[in-house]
Amino acid sequence: MSALAEKSYQFSIRIVKMNRYLLERKKEFILSKQLLRSDTAIGALISEAQYAQSKADFISKLQIALKEANESRYWIRLLHDTEYITPAMFESIIPDIDSLIKMLTNSINTIKERTT
Repeated sequence: MSALAEKSYQFSIRIVKMNRYLLERKKEFILSKQLLRSDTAIGALISEAQYAQSKADFISKLQIALKEANESRYWIRLLHDTEYITPAMFESIIPDIDSLIKMLTNSINTIKERTT
């Protein structure tokens, strides 16, 4: 498993646990579900990309994963700013999504450079 795939998988585990916390403790159902959907899509798309049919397909899947990562970052910020997650939770998790976004961006740029 690539470092990117492993990082996205571990991040998804954190989000699943956060989702459980939000459902059980905060009784928050809408925002947490949006975050769960966008976050789990990141790992699924990275996993799909590993068996892409072409370089273009590979890049496309990673670009969609990047969009989902950016959306996940939005939901995390919103959950923080509406006080569903604590500042400590936010400060703990935001560097992970930022790291995933950076890794995805670097991977996409590297592959594009190699194909031109």
